[in-house]
Amino acid sequence: MFIQTEPTPNPDTLKFLPGQMVTGTTGPYDFASADEAGSSPLALALFDVDGVVRVFLGHDFISLTKGPGQDWIHVRPMALAAIMDHFIAGLPVMAVEGLASAGVRAGGSADDYDGDAAEVVSEIIELIETRVRPAVAQDGGDIVFHRFEPDSGVVHLSMRGACAGCPSSAFTLKQGIENMLKAYVPEVTAVEAAL
Repeated sequence: MFIQTEPTPNPDTLKFLPGQMVTGTTGPYDFASADEAGSSPLALALFDVDGVVRVFLGHDFISLTKGPGQDWIHVRPMALAAIMDHFIAGLPVMAVEGLASAGVRAGGSADDYDGDAAEVVSEIIELIETRVRPAVAQDGGDIVFHRFEPDSGVVHLSMRGACAGCPSSAFTLKQGIENMLKAYVPEVTAVEAAL
């Protein structure tokens, strides 16, 4: 098994490409701690690697975030070994498919809104799904619609994987995503990171 690694815009996050599906259509999953990873044998194994503080499991990649003071020279080989051991053993990525946990993709939907707001949210979600998420997945991250405030026009997005804690994430939100949403959806006035 050959696992490629790629840097991400976040210097504390590295993207691992095992050459096969990781979550397929069931994910992505974002685990900010080992306590959240109980539903994923793969994430638990990766949290056992000294220095790993966040695990993001994407369609066909894994993004790992190292802690402050850690060096990829030490973390990367151990992470590669954990990933290889997991896939060679044929273990599942998730212990129970579709299990609701802190790591499962969360986000709002147009069903949460009425009338014109529902139409606006549908447009926002379609743009995020078709234009934003594929682009940030290339960098090992994910951005998910969280909510829309119809009265103020503010869109709240959740940033995960390499995007969470990335030094350029604020720029991406304001200059990239906010400008695009404002251009296509006039009801949008601003984009903020969901807390």
